[in-house]
Amino acid sequence: MDSLQHWLAVASVHGLDGHRLRELTQHIDLAALTQLPASTLQQLGLTAKQAQLLCYQSQPWVEQALQWHAESPEHHLLTFDDPHYPLLLKETPHPPAVLFVKGDPLLLQQAQIAMVGSRSPTPGGRQIARQFAAELSAQGMVITSGMAQGIDSESHLGALEAGGKTIAVLGHGLRQIYPVGNRALAGRIVQQGALVSEYFPDVRARAEFFPQRNRIVVGLSTGTLVVEAALRSGSLISAHLAVQYNREVFAVPGALFNTQAAGCHYLIQQGAKLVTSVADILEERALFADNGLAKTEKNPEISLSEQQLLANVGDEPIATDQLAERSGMSVTDVSIALLQLELAGRVAVVPGGYIRVRSA
Repeated sequence: MDSLQHWLAVASVHGLDGHRLRELTQHIDLAALTQLPASTLQQLGLTAKQAQLLCYQSQPWVEQALQWHAESPEHHLLTFDDPHYPLLLKETPHPPAVLFVKGDPLLLQQAQIAMVGSRSPTPGGRQIARQFAAELSAQGMVITSGMAQGIDSESHLGALEAGGKTIAVLGHGLRQIYPVGNRALAGRIVQQGALVSEYFPDVRARAEFFPQRNRIVVGLSTGTLVVEAALRSGSLISAHLAVQYNREVFAVPGALFNTQAAGCHYLIQQGAKLVTSVADILEERALFADNGLAKTEKNPEISLSEQQLLANVGDEPIATDQLAERSGMSVTDVSIALLQLELAGRVAVVPGGYIRVRSA
């Protein structure tokens, strides 16, 4: 069994996320972990059910994933220790051990904004979602959403029609498309972005998977924009997750008696930033413009904070959390700055973290 198979085996067990596995592999390597008897796994902290699943039921899941991976060059698997695993998602509380990606996996490391909202939006809400997505795409942002009906779909379409990039995070395996009516949209997203899931390819959609999916949509993104949302909706769950992850929350206001805007009004009352244009988003904490995240070309000019960070990167690999501790910056700010330094050609991703790129 090679390394990828070991990762797939543990990923098939619910509750063994990236952080839990990192803790476990401080004491035993992943290959050895997958070979332990159930009794020993329980001594290491796995539940009886988790131990049984890993010992006796993981192999069919591994075979399913490997078969899917071999079916197309568009199919990719990103394990938690892969240097291309998205940094911002890695810093969330429960990052998936493995991500299944159909399309361009490198997009997951680019600057993203999550767009969420009602599945039954007003015509005005649909128009706003498309317009914001198109304009944010023009600024170099990747639009990330869940490909549900309504605001999600309009956001993806806005990015696609503007020639931008978009990521759809799905609440099921990538051999499925839900809702079925979005099959054509999914095909366009693969060509101009990526479909992403933590679920194995043959897993079908279930209601409880969609709130779980939201944590990945938010976790990949530097901010979350809520276009229309009722008071009781999954979009508010996404907004609360963004707050927990120390990410920005933006909300578009609506008409006073529009029930689809009530959730946005509530978020604004709770501290979300009221936005009426893309400029309101781009100016906030300079997340998108001043940090250079919207730029894809290499830029030799770097900010003072990036210079401070670069001073702590040498010829030996250093992890993101170590850099945060040394520089006194938050992990999120370090991740953003590292992305900019990588785009500028100043640092490179290697197994174990980042190294400095020396001039010839």
